[in-house]
Amino acid sequence: MLGSAFLAAVVIGSGIAAQRLSPGNTGLELLENAAATAAGLFAIILMFGPVSGGHFNPVVSLADAFFGGLSWRDAAAYLPAQVAGCTGGAIAANLMFARAAVSISAKHRASPAHFLSEIIATLGLLLVIFALARSGRSRAAPAAVGAYIGAAYFFTSSTSFANPAITIGRMFSDTFAGIAPSSAPVFIAAQLVGAALAVVVIRALYPGITPAEAADVTVPRELSQDASHLLGAGIANGGQDD
Repeated sequence: MLGSAFLAAVVIGSGIAAQRLSPGNTGLELLENAAATAAGLFAIILMFGPVSGGHFNPVVSLADAFFGGLSWRDAAAYLPAQVAGCTGGAIAANLMFARAAVSISAKHRASPAHFLSEIIATLGLLLVIFALARSGRSRAAPAAVGAYIGAAYFFTSSTSFANPAITIGRMFSDTFAGIAPSSAPVFIAAQLVGAALAVVVIRALYPGITPAEAADVTVPRELSQDASHLLGAGIANGGQDD
């Protein structure tokens, strides 16, 4: 939940800042929003990945469950936390810029081009994540995911939401990064289609993917275990280093 909240705060907060710093210059606003999101996503995965595995996105969790890296029960438990976190992050972003805590977005984004863009954006995101897991390069996932999302801001007309939870969260901010509630179902449907296609493509490209490899989709399992051991040692030592 906390990781999803930070993600939404980064996306929406940087969008509000971009509007204020570069009013009327849409290209520059998008560049500022994309750069902050890419860098922020990189940092957030590093920060929370060892705790939750970096599961801030329902389609990533569902795909991971399909390949056996995550139980379906855990994937279902992540979903409300991801949505609640993104909603809370949107509210926090609004408040940080002295706006109303909740302002329903009026930004309509639903079109055939946006629908196709979200399918491709989600497909590409999952391919990046699972290709790295299958090839033993999951340590590069934080940088690769951040870079992909930053690029997809520009090569998709939808600016690459690629995440149902943040799509819901962005409805609650009538700002640069917002989305109208009437457009959200179209985006979420496209993201689910993209995820289904990604599963098919991943199985074709990497037929031997194992549950152990799938478990390392964003943060390698050994890093999560190391973090748990360090946390346990810190608690046992009363948080002292000496």
